[in-house]
Order: sequence, then structure tokens, then C-alpha cells
Amino acid sequence: VEELREASQRGLFDADSFEMLEGVLAVGELKVRDIMIARSMMAVVARDDDPKELLQAVVESGHSRFPVTGEDRDEIVGILLAKDLLRHFVENGAQEFDIREFVRPAVFVPESKRLTDLLRDFRNNRNHLAMVVDEFGRIAGLVTIEDVLEEIVGEIEDEFDTQHENGDIYTLADRSFRVGGDVSIERVNQAFGVRLQPAEDEEA
Repeated sequence: VEELREASQRGLFDADSFEMLEGVLAVGELKVRDIMIARSMMAVVARDDDPKELLQAVVESGHSRFPVTGEDRDEIVGILLAKDLLRHFVENGAQEFDIREFVRPAVFVPESKRLTDLLRDFRNNRNHLAMVVDEFGRIAGLVTIEDVLEEIVGEIEDEFDTQHENGDIYTLADRSFRVGGDVSIERVNQAFGVRLQPAEDEEA
């Protein structure tokens, strides 16, 4: 990395190229557990959900792929693609929708898997999402190809990432928020519907 930084400072390549090369090197050291979306933060749908509930989940989250749960959140029976659900609704409405006909097989990977190996698997198998399991075989979270690529090229904002006013508050793909350090408390209160108070001046 130091050699790359020196080369960048000497003008052999620009800052953006340096950051990408640095990301490539970092990915070689990272494992799935380092970037996965935790189980508690996953957007999932249940196998027994009403079709209208499924449609609402797709519209509200903006995700394109959803783990489908069985009896409980730890039983993943497959993956539902939003495009399959939406196509059915356009062509047939909510009538005769059986999620079992649309669920695709889920891919499971250990949380100890290296990101370089995961990226290779994503490319070879044309999967974009994998369920992550811990050492006991329990669901620990999920990881997407976008998560891996962001480690290389930086955060990828898409049409479903909500940007507020000056770009200082973002809704991210995992439903968490990124708030700039210079955002006023008034802006935060307005955006999140809370009533935070400014810290009192210690000398007051």
C-alpha cells in the first residue's frame, strides 16, 4: 500500500485509482463476516405471507431479492426475486399466487469465507445474494455482490438510496442511515421525528 501511495503522490495514477487499488488489496484480507448484513437487519418475507403483504415489502424496501423464511426467521427456504413477483401481479393480479412456484434456491456461505472467493463464486454462479451461516449452521446474515464491490469502489448509491436535501442524510440499502457529522440537530429531529436537544454549554 505504501508503494501505491508513493506512486500516486508522484502522479503515476490519480487519487480515484489509488482508492480502488487500495480497496482491491483490502478485499483480499476481508471475510464475509466483516461486511455482511446482520440477521436482525435483513429484509425478509415469509412463505405464508399474503401476496399483498409481499408486494408491500418489495415496494417499501426497494430491494430486488428477498430471503424467504419458513416456520421462523432461522429457516430460509429460498430467495424471492422482486421481478418475479411484480411480473405475476402485472399479468395475473393477486389471483392464484403461490410463492412456492417462484422461490429460487438459496446459496449458503460460511461467515469465514474470504471475499475474493465469494466474488469469484458470485461471478461464476451468477448469484447476487448469499445467506451467511455461522459455525453452528445458524443464519448469521446475508451478503450481496454490491456489498463486496463497495469494498473496492466505495459506496454505491442507487435509485433507492434516499438523499435528503444537501446530501448529508442517506438511507442505505440495509435500512440503516448515514448522517454527516455537520448535520444540525434540527435537521436530524425533522428527518427522524425525534426531539434531541443540543448539549448545554459547559461554561453556562
